[in-house]
Amino acid sequence: MIYPLGGLVIGALAGAIMARRKGGGALDMLQWAAVLAIILGVVGLFITVFITRAAV
Repeated sequence: MIYPLGGLVIGALAGAIMARRKGGGALDMLQWAAVLAIILGVVGLFITVFITRAAV
């Protein structure tokens, strides 16, 4: 499924936008993008696991 990949992309975009709104530099945007991408990627992974377990 594509939920983890979607979570990574959405998290990276959201993190970069959030850091830019707070006036952060390039490294701040990279850090926030990485953190939110990891968090939403893990959430997407759990969603995928729950969907596949429910289908069985």
